[in-house]
Amino acid sequence: MWDPAKYLDYADLRGRPFYDLIGRIDAVAPRRVVDLGCGPGNLTVSLAKRWPDAVVEALDSSPEMVAQARAAGVDARVADVRDWMPAPDSDVVVTNAVLQWVPEHRALLRRWVAALPPGAWFAMQVPGNMGSPSHVLTRQLASRPEWPALHGVLRGEDAVSSPAEYADLLADARCAVDVWETTYVQRLSGPDAVLEWITGTALRPVRAVLDDDEWQRFRAQLAPMLTEAYPPRADGTTWFPFRRVFAVARV
Repeated sequence: MWDPAKYLDYADLRGRPFYDLIGRIDAVAPRRVVDLGCGPGNLTVSLAKRWPDAVVEALDSSPEMVAQARAAGVDARVADVRDWMPAPDSDVVVTNAVLQWVPEHRALLRRWVAALPPGAWFAMQVPGNMGSPSHVLTRQLASRPEWPALHGVLRGEDAVSSPAEYADLLADARCAVDVWETTYVQRLSGPDAVLEWITGTALRPVRAVLDDDEWQRFRAQLAPMLTEAYPPRADGTTWFPFRRVFAVARV
């Protein structure tokens, strides 16, 4: 289960990569705009505002997220991106912070791009921080003998490719490609700020496996590890480097 309220705790900061991504899409009058993994729909709304004449297609695998998106006015549906294929009029496809959850996403990229109409735009963004302390420390804790239920649950650094590998994949599919990476230095506030940040995303598989008492014990063990890696400033805020990988392809 996804917790839309927890995910939206940092809506402004989590939305920054999305707006940087769609800023590189130069589509003028697309017929259909697709949001693969629309989440709570707060960002999908901006696609409808930018291209008001387009049909906006939105889907997410989480019923909780889809319910939140519908409440926000998005005509979203529950579906797995692995089962999706573009309609013939899909002129813009956006997938934001989704494909890291899909091990076979590289094959999906090839399939989707091959099925898009000439001139279509495909834009993706995935985290590039699988090797950051926030994720490495979580995996180290989860691998301890006292947490057998968590062994193999968390994604490793191979969950996403390098920018160059995505560039090659899309170029080999005969796309015009724009690939880049950005590290946002996010300023988080409050106690255990990094723990609270990753609770809404990276720790979701952990929460799904543990019962309430185990979950609280895992968080209690992880909190000081993260505080040491990301020490708070004197004013109580914490700097959190947030690396992302982007690709925009023109078919």
